[in-house]
Amino acid sequence: MRKYELTNETTEFENRKLFRIRALKDFGNVKTGDLGGYVESENNLAQENNCWIFGNAIVFGKASVFGDAKVLGDAKVFGNAKVFGDAKVFGDARVYENARVYGDAKVYGNAKVFGDAKVLGDARVYEDARVYENAKVYGKASVFDNAEVYGKARVYDNAEVYENANVYGNAEVYEKARVYGYRNLKEKENEKN
Repeated sequence: MRKYELTNETTEFENRKLFRIRALKDFGNVKTGDLGGYVESENNLAQENNCWIFGNAIVFGKASVFGDAKVLGDAKVFGNAKVFGDAKVFGDARVYENARVYGDAKVYGNAKVFGDAKVLGDARVYEDARVYENAKVYGKASVFDNAEVYGKARVYDNAEVYENANVYGNAEVYEKARVYGYRNLKEKENEKN
């Protein structure tokens, strides 16, 4: 049995017609008849498991939300992005292009994850942070404030990148390392406590 349907309530975003969703059965913390966010088509939200789009959040293009993932608030997931597992994207966050957010990862605030970037595990990307190109943030790592992680950079374990720091190239930030201020860390430099 399908868990949701597209309603006649629509909105437009970037010249695309999006349809509000309505639950057809109880699942997770969603009840039959609850209205959700907006999708362009049923390809954007799986009919299986407990994934859901809440509030005014939108998912469109070839993007998809599946597993037990949640997209909430005014978040937008589009392009060919995937949000799955128990991941949450909320606030005004954007996940797009070929980005992947999964595991128990959270992307929120005004954060943006795009390109071929991956945020997974228990990682957090929030406030005005950016993770893009082929960067990967995982473990219990956090990227926040106005920080940027890009290129082939990796931030993992319990590491934090924040304030106006940039981590890029082939840099790796791990264990309990902190990169902050106006610091730039790049090309095979390792930051470790």
